[in-house]
Amino acid sequence: PAPRWPCSATKSTARAVTSLVAATKHEHLLESLHTDILSSSNKFNRAVRPLLGKGRRLIVERRPVQLEHIANILEDKLNRSACHTYLLDGDNLRHGLNKDLGFSEGDRRENIRRTAEVAKLFFDAGLVVITAFISPFSRDREQARALFEQGRFVEVFVDTPLEICERRDPKGLYKKARSGEIKLFTGISSVYEPPEAPELHIDNGCLSAEQAAEKIFSYLTKNNII
Repeated sequence: PAPRWPCSATKSTARAVTSLVAATKHEHLLESLHTDILSSSNKFNRAVRPLLGKGRRLIVERRPVQLEHIANILEDKLNRSACHTYLLDGDNLRHGLNKDLGFSEGDRRENIRRTAEVAKLFFDAGLVVITAFISPFSRDREQARALFEQGRFVEVFVDTPLEICERRDPKGLYKKARSGEIKLFTGISSVYEPPEAPELHIDNGCLSAEQAAEKIFSYLTKNNII
C-alpha cells in the first residue's frame, strides 16, 4: 500500500507543515541584540543522512531550551516513523537569511514572512517542515497559514506562563528586559497576541518537553497526518 502522508516525498499531494511558529507565549532567547543569539549545529547533518536509509533523515539536537527541545524531540519521532523532515530554527536563521533584521515590529514581521516562504519551498519538495519561532502577531501567523492548502498547516501553541520563562531564563535576558536593558521584549515590553484557534494547545507549564512532543505526535497520528 502507498505510504501515508507526509512520510514519502513521492506523495506530492499529501504533505503537511507542522508549525511551532505560533509557539511559546513568552519564552524566547532571541529578544535582545544579535550578540545574544546562539547558533547551533545539527547532530544529523548531510554527512550522516546517507547512512540513515530510505525515508530516515534526521536533523536533531539543539541547546537545552524547552521550545527547541520540543521541536527536536518531535522531529526525532517523525524520522523514526520514516518521515522526511526539516526543522527551521529561529536562532539559526537569525545568523544567516535573517541576520539583517532587528527586533522592531516591522523586522519581526519580515522574519516570519521570510521563514514562511522558506517553509513553503521545503513543503513543495515533499518535506514535513517544523518551524520553532516566537511569532507574536496574529496577522503574521495567518499570512503564513494562507501560503498552504487547507489542512496542510498545523499551528501548535506552546503556552508557557511568564513566571516559568523568567525562572528558566538561562542567559538572564528577562532580567535585562525587566531592568530596561533590552527593549521590545515579548511578554515584558512588547505585546504577544495568543492564537485564537490553534490546532493544538500545549500547556508548557505542566508538561515536559518529551510529553509535549508526544502530544503533538499523537495529534498528527490520530488525524492521519502521518
